[in-house]
Amino acid sequence: MGSVSTLQSRSTASDHSGPVTSFSESVSLLLDRIDCRPAASREEREAIFRLRYQAYLRDGSIFPNDSGLFSDPYDETGNVYLFGFYIADELAGSIRIHVASKDHPEFPTLEVFQDILQPELDAGKVIVDPTRFVADDNLARLHRGLPYVITRLCGMAARYFGADNLLAAVRVEHQAFYRRIFNHQVVGEPRPYPHLAKPISLMTNDYQAVWRDVHRRYPFLRSTHTERRMLFERKALVRDAFDPRVAPKDGARSEEY
Repeated sequence: MGSVSTLQSRSTASDHSGPVTSFSESVSLLLDRIDCRPAASREEREAIFRLRYQAYLRDGSIFPNDSGLFSDPYDETGNVYLFGFYIADELAGSIRIHVASKDHPEFPTLEVFQDILQPELDAGKVIVDPTRFVADDNLARLHRGLPYVITRLCGMAARYFGADNLLAAVRVEHQAFYRRIFNHQVVGEPRPYPHLAKPISLMTNDYQAVWRDVHRRYPFLRSTHTERRMLFERKALVRDAFDPRVAPKDGARSEEY
């Protein structure tokens, strides 16, 4: 495996130029080549943790350790979804997504921004918290749409679970990317973040209010209910046989959303 970078760093470097239509077409072509699947085995999880370690170490966000892996207890919560993205069976990237509610409030960003997020949980809102975005650096250079393919999964989760808030816990220099793609707004200034050497700010949006405009501007972010169900139904995970911690609220049954 080649050198790697955090997804946020690569996404900033991959900002597209030229017509949005041609860029969307190129990302759509890349989507046809990528296999996205839940990390269902110990070997797949360790490969993702190794990719993370190399990415965050290269980015200066963590310090070296003897294991060569980067994981934390949030990788084991009942409401976590851990995905790998593969090009020709080579691990190209990964993302971790927590789906949280008042009854199941385990997600990493709450630990840092509890004063902002706890009232949202108490109000009965569903929150999608994507973290640990990483991409193989060499593959991201070859496929400049790779960060967009991976972040696409964030919106898919928000649609499937009917999330009220789609979070982005990111460094200040990466805010512009999320503001442009998902209409995120800053609600929390940078704070120390567990296990990371650099502070993280908090962005969020009302995804149910913005997704139609997001899909209009970036057609490659669209997905079908069938695609979302295949990725987020718990029966797709073979590592554990636990029941879903948060029931999906995706009311869309049309094949094009």
